[in-house]
Amino acid sequence: MAILNILEFPDSRLRTIAKPVAVVDDGIRQLVDDMFETMYEAPGIGLAATQVNVHKRVVVMDLSEDRSDPRVFINPEFDILTDEVEQYQEGCLSVPGFYENVDRPQKVKIRALDRDGQPYELIAEGLLAVCVQHECDHLNGKLFVDYLSTLKRDRIKKKLEKLHKQNA
Repeated sequence: MAILNILEFPDSRLRTIAKPVAVVDDGIRQLVDDMFETMYEAPGIGLAATQVNVHKRVVVMDLSEDRSDPRVFINPEFDILTDEVEQYQEGCLSVPGFYENVDRPQKVKIRALDRDGQPYELIAEGLLAVCVQHECDHLNGKLFVDYLSTLKRDRIKKKLEKLHKQNA
């Protein structure tokens, strides 16, 4: 297993739309394992392949405190099941150190493949629903900062660009 480099906003590669996985093979399973290791090390609760510069529709997630509930979503799609929207404070491993409120639907139905390529469906509510939507956004080249005002987004962008220059 390997720790992968996480791209950070405003890196343009984060805007790449991921391609569907044609076959879940050992290469995809290795990617999933590496993504879990990277996510846990960061630490985070979700990671999309786009964030590690692999433009395939793969997401890993673990919302548990003790890393006991790893979830894999390959080629995830979701349908919104409610008009109910709630505000969550979202953060992102690709936008480190920033947390902002984002409105998201509270209940979604997810369809995906698991680590072995088996299809499954899941009804998600609350934090799981929010995380699925957040990570699927990554696969579509979208970041949570895109839901913010231009002013807030530009402020975050400038701060991260300054930090990147200092660390270069």
